[in-house]
Amino acid sequence: MTPTLSTGQLEGWIALYLWPFVRIGGCLMVAPVFSASFVPVRGRLILAAAITVLVAPLLPAQSAMAFSGEGFVILVQQLLIGIAFGFAISLTFDAIALAGQLLANSMGLSFAFNMDPIHGASTPVVAQFYTILVTLTFLVLNGHLTLLQVLVDSFKTLPVGTSGLGAAGLWQICLWGSQLFSGGLLVALPGVTALLVVNLAFGVVSRAAPSLNLFAIGFPVTLVCGLAIVIYGLPSVQGSFVNLLRDAFLMLGSLSTTVR
Repeated sequence: MTPTLSTGQLEGWIALYLWPFVRIGGCLMVAPVFSASFVPVRGRLILAAAITVLVAPLLPAQSAMAFSGEGFVILVQQLLIGIAFGFAISLTFDAIALAGQLLANSMGLSFAFNMDPIHGASTPVVAQFYTILVTLTFLVLNGHLTLLQVLVDSFKTLPVGTSGLGAAGLWQICLWGSQLFSGGLLVALPGVTALLVVNLAFGVVSRAAPSLNLFAIGFPVTLVCGLAIVIYGLPSVQGSFVNLLRDAFLMLGSLSTTVR
């Protein structure tokens, strides 16, 4: 007797691999390093497909069909979860880049822009330098592997279904967005404060010697002081980034307890 394959069985097999692939692919399309402009889209899709092949057989079977209203809701939920995971990690990089931009504006390098290979846009050179620094730190600490591990573990804490992140989980992701400003300000505040003191000192000098050309003297001095602050502040930048990255992973791991 020839075995037959029904439409329901075929849709069940498609759903078994489709929904995990959407979550993993959504994360890789947004997550730092993986979403960089120099990483080809085909490479991300191949990596997402390879992880899906390993993860999908370990997931419980779903009663919903892929090509149905419920299946479409599950598809959107998985895409939203993947994007949320990548977004949470990318905010740590953006916070450091924002700190570099604030410092560049204070030291007179706001006009010096260069193409950022990570974001694919023009950013101040200090922000780009900080971005490259934290990217290398992220890779050295195996942050990319930790991200993949957290993403795979999310299928246990946030199983495939129509519930998704839920209102509480979405609100927690939104609150995490404040780290972009608080983290960036925390990194840039010491350097900006030091440069403010330098500018105040030149203000006092301008009152004492009005004939002195402060633009010709003050700009080089401010620039040199800013570069010295950047060099001596690298350990604190890395430390702040590691703390932000740790908090991001802890937040993603706590999403299961938030939404359940």
